Parts: sequence; structure tokens; C-alpha cells
Amino acid sequence: MANRILSIVFFIVILFTAACRPPSTTGDCSPDASYDTASAGSPADIPLMYGIPIDSFDLVSGEIKRNGFLSTLLPKYGITIQELEMVLKNSADVFDVRKMRFGSNYTLFCDRDSNARARYMVYEHDPTTCYIFSFRDSLNITRYRKEINKEIRFSTLTIETSLWDAMLKNGLHPSLVTGLSEIYAWSIDFFGLQKGDTFRVIYEEMFIDGKSLGTGRIFGASFSGYGTSVYAIPFEQGGREGFFDADGNSLRKAFLKAPLQFSRVTSRFSSSRLHPILRIRRPHYGVDYAAPVGTPVHAVGDGRVTRASHEGGSGKMISIVHNSVYSTSYLHLSRFASGIAPGVYVKQGDIIGYVGSTGLSTGPHLDFRFYKNGSPVDPLRVEAPPVEPVADSNRIRFDRQKSVVVSLLESF
Repeated sequence: MANRILSIVFFIVILFTAACRPPSTTGDCSPDASYDTASAGSPADIPLMYGIPIDSFDLVSGEIKRNGFLSTLLPKYGITIQELEMVLKNSADVFDVRKMRFGSNYTLFCDRDSNARARYMVYEHDPTTCYIFSFRDSLNITRYRKEINKEIRFSTLTIETSLWDAMLKNGLHPSLVTGLSEIYAWSIDFFGLQKGDTFRVIYEEMFIDGKSLGTGRIFGASFSGYGTSVYAIPFEQGGREGFFDADGNSLRKAFLKAPLQFSRVTSRFSSSRLHPILRIRRPHYGVDYAAPVGTPVHAVGDGRVTRASHEGGSGKMISIVHNSVYSTSYLHLSRFASGIAPGVYVKQGDIIGYVGSTGLSTGPHLDFRFYKNGSPVDPLRVEAPPVEPVADSNRIRFDRQKSVVVSLLESF
């Protein structure tokens, strides 16, 4: 079985290398430019940190503070203000010190003598990128990229209560749930998942220093539920990679299934609902999603904003016209996203506002409404048209790739 999996993995690596876009480069463990360390010509067994041999230095670590931190810290370790200014001047095109992030880690490499002068300072800008300040013969800053290790993984998620809980139970990175929700956003109602529904997914997970950075590429997935199965086959055509079902139809539809990534339905579309505040029965031509104040609300499709205002009982609301047939509205928002105003064009998935409780509302939620030819329709029952399927000219290549992905997904 192990040999079978290894051979399949080898095959899929070869296939995806040829048929899909190549993974983004991660860089190597060396700095972008040479800098003067004692490592030149050093024996290979000398331990290195950020490419610097650590056997000759004492290390001092801490966190970046606010307000002139470097000019306060470095003189304590023998670095003059003139030297610091020269470092910043020589490497202004490498790193702008004003972009240092407060709370990020730094490490000083200090001489092992009574002066304890700093020879290097390494500033960790983000998990993948560091900047090395050199105070030796060369006064400069060098960018250093950590090595990103990638592992291909296979996971099965069986729903008990929610996809999020299934992720926690299996000890998986949250970004995998986000990736699956984005791939299946147009074809699966994540608010309607039922116990026993199952996801299978092949993906790469990225690591730095043994710590997970999250999910990289997803090489294939399947969903079993609602009495059917939906495969997600990655395939590139027209210079763009998308996900397609087993028949070659795009999983991307004209509209997202929901304007929120994770929430729960508290009130459905109805022609006669008892209003929770007015205590009278009247139509509720929308779906209510309960979510905390400030939860981002996404446009379910491309379109033009026709309204972004406070409208009485609807509170702060946004309306979008998507085409000559469809339009949507988003009610009870706490605020609008930056730049949202009547006449502005938005893309599918753009954040347009944030969940609130304005207008006639008993608590934080989004009232989402969907219109077809001007008449309200149930958002949970809308059948959105798919985008372009796999072209006939690409069919042989797609079928070959589908065969590999499906075989892998059914092997675990």
C-alpha cells in the first residue's frame, strides 16, 4: 500500500508540474546579497542561525518597541548613532526601517568579551523574511528568506457538527477549511452541512522551522453529501487555474452561496413571518445569518452598488445590481467597507460591509436578500449559472488529470 501511494504521489507531482502552473518560488536560506560574516570558508559543522555562525557570539533576543527603539537599544551594545544612520542610508533600497512592526522579534549577535559589541541584528519581519543589520566592516542591511518546507498531505473530514469542528478534531490548520470553503463556495451550502457529510482533500502544507504556515496549493478534493458527490479537480486553461467537477464544469458560479464565510441561519425566507420586534406577521423576503458585530460581509457576485445608506428599519444597507436579471441587498450592517458608495463596482468576494444590528433588529445579524427580475426569491434556492467549462480542446488533458486526482482521493 505504501509503495502504491508513493508511486501515485510521484505521478501526481510529475503531472501537476506539466499541466498546472508551477508553485510559487520560496527562495533559499541564503541572503539576497552577500554580507561579511565569519562563515566564509567555515567548516560545514559550525551551527548557523540566519546564515551566521553562532559559535562566536552571545545572543540577545527581544521584541521591537515603539518610538526610536533602535537608537535607544543599539548604543547599549556599542553601536553609535552615526553607524546606525550609515546602515540605514546604505540600505534604504533594501528596507525602510519605518516599516518595522512593533512586537516583532529581534536577535543581537554580540562579541564574547567585556564590550559585548553587537555585530549583527536580525529583525524578523514576518514568518518567511528577516532583515540582517550588519555592524562589521560593511554597514548594511541584507534581506534573508527562510526556507519553506512543503509536505503533501491527505485528510478526511467527516461532519459531526460543522466543518470547523471537524478541522479542530483532526488537528488541521484553519487555512484548510478556508481553502475548501472558497473552492466549494458556489456549489455547497456550508450552513446546511449534515452529520456524516464528508470532505476528502489532497493539499500541501507549508512549514518554517517546524511550524505550520498553513495550506498551500490544494491538489484535489471531494465532497460527499446531499446524496451526491462533488469532485474539485484543479485545472488550468486560458492561463488561469480553476476547479472543475468530474464532468468538466467549473465549480465557480455566478454567485457565492452565502455572503458570510461562517455563520448560521436564524431565519429563512417566508411569506408570513412573525416579526420579532413589531409582533405582527408580514413577509420576510430574505435569510438572516447570525454573526458577531464586525464580521466581514462579501459581495456574492460582480456588480454595481446602487444603494449604501441608512434605510429606516433596514438599518445600514447595501444594494448591488449584478446584471439585468439579478440583484442583492445586505441589511442591518454596522458600517460600510472603505470606498463603498452608490456607483462603485465590486467584484465577487469583495468585502462591502460588516455585520451589525442597525434598524429594527434584536441582535447582530445579516439580513441577505436576493432578487430576480425585481422580485424577491429565496437565496438558499437560487440556482446560479456556471462559468465556462473545460474547453473541448483541453478535454484529453483534463481527463488525464481527473483520473489521477480521483484515484488519489479514493485511495484513502
